Amino acid sequence: MTLETFETIVAEEAAKIPEKFLKKLKNVAFVVEERPSDELLEEMDVPEGETILGIFDGVSLGEQGSGPWEMPGRIVVFKKPSEDEAADTGMSVHEVVYDTLWHEVAHYFGMDEHEVMHAEKKKKMEKSKREE
Repeated sequence: MTLETFETIVAEEAAKIPEKFLKKLKNVAFVVEERPSDELLEEMDVPEGETILGIFDGVSLGEQGSGPWEMPGRIVVFKKPSEDEAADTGMSVHEVVYDTLWHEVAHYFGMDEHEVMHAEKKKKMEKSKREE
């Protein structure tokens, strides 16, 4: 898939985030990159041979100041790892991207990794109950 096609998928999936959350996303941009750099993976202590699907790079909403000098945050979604995750799990690339966006939006709102993982686990349990 081309980077342009993947950017379109990210835009489509970002638009599906409920309005009550989207309207609170301030000073943050959605960005697509081919894959995370080795430096980023090392900085995040990602074990060798593993990767990440996305990252929130910035100041969380609750910690933001009010000055115009504050750099915008970025929610970065990585193309190649997302494609690999879709192939490995049987999910569509759209589903992987949507889940990644939600994960990173949660970080933007100030949730740490443990809180995000707990919320994702709860969401999956609720979804499986609805499908039964």
